[in-house]
Parts: sequence; structure tokens; C-alpha cells
Amino acid sequence: MPSPARPDGPAAAPARPDTPETHGPLPPATGAPAEAGPGAAYRCRHITRYSYAEPVTGSQLIAHLAPRPHPHQRGGIARLLVEPAPAVAVDRLDWFGNPVTYAAIDTPHRSLTVTAELEIAVAALPLPDPAATPPWERVAAAAAAAAEPVEFLQPSPLVPVPDTALAAALADFTAPSFPPGRPVLAGLLDLTRRIQAEFTFETGVTTPGTPVAEVLRLRRGVCQDFAHLMIAALRRLGLPARYVSGYLRTLPPPGQPRLVGADASHAWVQAWCGEAPGWIDLDPTNGRPADTDHITLAWGRDYDDVCPLRGVILGGGVQTLEVSVDVEPLG
Repeated sequence: MPSPARPDGPAAAPARPDTPETHGPLPPATGAPAEAGPGAAYRCRHITRYSYAEPVTGSQLIAHLAPRPHPHQRGGIARLLVEPAPAVAVDRLDWFGNPVTYAAIDTPHRSLTVTAELEIAVAALPLPDPAATPPWERVAAAAAAAAEPVEFLQPSPLVPVPDTALAAALADFTAPSFPPGRPVLAGLLDLTRRIQAEFTFETGVTTPGTPVAEVLRLRRGVCQDFAHLMIAALRRLGLPARYVSGYLRTLPPPGQPRLVGADASHAWVQAWCGEAPGWIDLDPTNGRPADTDHITLAWGRDYDDVCPLRGVILGGGVQTLEVSVDVEPLG
């Protein structure tokens, strides 16, 4: 069987059966961000269905569809169903502590369906006072000697070492947000808002493998692109940043019913603010800290580490994909 494909691999392998970059920005927030309001509870249902023009004789997949441990949330997966039933199914934790399911199917099939159901409660924890956080230069110096954060300073498959031109472009882009001595969280919040204000959300112009330099040039893309851009900018400054994959609760237009299955996966960023503040979740697509609308599944260096569902198949020919995500508030 061929080796697993990268997210930008050949079409014969379902390396991107489900992508997080389809979620657009929320309406402008009218209240305080994540520090205000009670927590929230959700029931989530995520269905990915492949249909094949020709029989598939075997397939293997890796799923990041169960929520990882997180200080802001509790709960877990209620059911993960793979159809046809796999001959082998193994649950484990990956390098970053994310729950992962590996499954191998050895019976011929013309369709593949993966259904994940989970129940989760998300807490509204207060943000630190941005002005009270350390200067960003001090955080960068501390990160180089911190065991966990230093890993998220390193280049990764989709956020590699920038060439000279990209490094200069990132320096120009981040300079207004991180003048000398600015408190790190103040700079992070400013950069988060600027990405939302200066870039246009538009589907169809990028892929999960689009380079950060191209996103900067286009000034448009989707939430996965904006997360990669922010991660690249922060790592260039020496500030650890990691990619978060999850769900985002959306609200229907006024007077309209909530549409079942119309929600989507989402991506945002965690940035390290020093030992005391720790990791802070920031959503550059929406220009605000992540809050109780955000449900965390997994985090890693970039999208390549936490693709919700990826794998390889033998056979299949032309394939079609259907994805349905429903985030239902409880209570």
C-alpha cells in the first residue's frame, strides 16, 4: 500500500477528506471577548462521506476528530463510527497529546463514511490584562530555553524557514504590532485584529499547501491561511505559536432557523505569553481571542500535524466528497 500522502498529496489518496479552512469570519462582536459571559455546552456531529466511481480494495485513515485535553473545556467523544467496519482500529495519542484513531479497511467498498459525535463543555476563562504581560522580547528570550514552547519555534512542513524576501515581508508586517518593549499580549491582540482587518476571507483561492508568501501577496484566503500567516510572523519574532484545529459555533441570520449540518471546521492560533500567562488562543479570521464559541480538537505545528481526516486508498477512481458539521448548543 502506498505511504500516507501529505495534505497537498495526489488525488488518489484522500489526504484532505475534510479541511478546516472553509469557515468564514463571524459577524463583528458586540460584547466583550472571551473573558465575559458563562460557559457553553455543545453536541457536535461531524460526517465525512466519500463515494467512489470504482471499488476501493483497501484503505487506511488517521482521524483527529476527538477533542484533546484543554484547560478551557471538558468532555469527549461519544462515538466514532467508520463504515465499512475496519479490520483494525487503534486509538492512541500523537506526539502533541492529541487523541488519534487509526483504522484500516480490507473489504472492497464504493463509499467510506466517518461519523464523529462528541459532547463538550467550554469554559469562559478570563484573559490576562494585556498591559500586565511581559514585554515580547523577554518572552522570546525565555521561550528559547522552555522545553515545550521551543518546539513551536521550529520550522514545520507548512511554515518552513522563510527565505530572505519572506523574512523581510514578515518583519514589515509585524512591526506595527510589536514595537520595542510592548507587552506581548497587547502585541498579539493587535496582530490578530490587523489580520482580520487587512485580509479578505475568500474560499477557492488557496489550498492547505499555499505558502505563507502567497497569502501575504494575495491578502486573501481562509482561516487555515490566516493561522499559518500568524504562526510564521510570530515564530520570526521568536514567539512560540501553534496551529489549533476545531469547530466554531455559528449563529443564523436574525429571524432564520439554525441549519443542521451547516457549521464547519475552523482553525486558529495559540501563542505563548510566558510561564505565567501560558498559551492564549487567538482567532485571526475573526480578529479576537477564541472564546466559548470555539471547540478545540487538536493542536500541532501547522495543519499538516492535525488534519481532521487523512489517509490512502487502493483503487476508487473518481471520488466525490460530502462533509456535514453540526454544532448544537445544549441548555
